[in-house]
Amino acid sequence: MKARIYIDTSIVGGYFDDNFSADTRALFNRLENKEIIFLISSVLQQELQKAPIDVQNLLNRYSTECFEYIELTEDAIELADNYIEEKVVGKTSVNDCRHIALATIFKADALVSWNFKHIVNLNRIKGYNGVNLKNGYSVVEIRSPKELLTYETE
Repeated sequence: MKARIYIDTSIVGGYFDDNFSADTRALFNRLENKEIIFLISSVLQQELQKAPIDVQNLLNRYSTECFEYIELTEDAIELADNYIEEKVVGKTSVNDCRHIALATIFKADALVSWNFKHIVNLNRIKGYNGVNLKNGYSVVEIRSPKELLTYETE
């Protein structure tokens, strides 16, 4: 069974960023080889509208069967608001919280991001997962793309 990987906007932008492109493109290679499927949310699509045109168009290079589209739900909004109420992050990080809530509610195998300040951060991950458990949800795996690459065995 293919791993279902929730991606945030930093992953799409990272494809074109010199600091992140090698690992991001390796992740997209796994997508292209049909090893994984990306969960694409309405939050991501909304954020991409403000991005440079090459970033906006990246996902169009891939077959729709590479993606599972998910809509922002009331439950996800409520869970995201709980992250903020519990002071995992501040109010300005509402979309980051919505990404995490969607990955949690739609049971992604992992959420991948290059956002080390608000998402891929041990203290924040503990906070998000503490709120998840308090609200009856499972923990969510939050990783950088480096942690989802495959390596040859020696």
